[in-house]
Amino acid sequence: MLPNSHATSDDAALVQALRDGDARAFAEIYERYWWPLFSTAQRKLGSREAAEELVQDLFTALWHKRASSHIEKLPHYLTKALQYRIIDYLRVRTTHAGYLSYRQMQPLSLDRSTEELVAADDLSMALEESITQLPESTREVFRLSRLEHQSVAEIADQLHLSPKTVEYHLTRALKLLRVRLKDFLALFPFFWLIK
Repeated sequence: MLPNSHATSDDAALVQALRDGDARAFAEIYERYWWPLFSTAQRKLGSREAAEELVQDLFTALWHKRASSHIEKLPHYLTKALQYRIIDYLRVRTTHAGYLSYRQMQPLSLDRSTEELVAADDLSMALEESITQLPESTREVFRLSRLEHQSVAEIADQLHLSPKTVEYHLTRALKLLRVRLKDFLALFPFFWLIK
């Protein structure tokens, strides 16, 4: 390997040679500044691996952007570039840690919405079919009570029945529906049927 002709060059000459695509100038910059940049990154991040990664990324970007970079003072440029990378790294790590913390605090829930939707549709069809099988007067009382939310007194007045007769039909409807829909009782609470 040939000796590096840039070992005695000042930073301005190295930057100009780098801009011209001189790999040896890049190697000299790397040799001069890798350790101080790495030490700073490791101190701020507390991680050797993360520091190495950020410094390597910085030098990779320096090489790829050599022709377009506007570098006046090389140490200042490299230090600022490293600071931005450290800030980005910490921001991403903090966001990721916050998300993980949030997810750990959330209960594990499986998405069962499709399954529940299908079961609700099945229940609805079974309920409609069961209601149509009720005797006519019982079906009418049930419809007015549970679907139109009328009171016993309102139903009695509308159908010209006594309140006791309305209560009888409601009790009868609920008993018959409980028997016909017993398979669904475990899946769905029938608060409106039990009342």
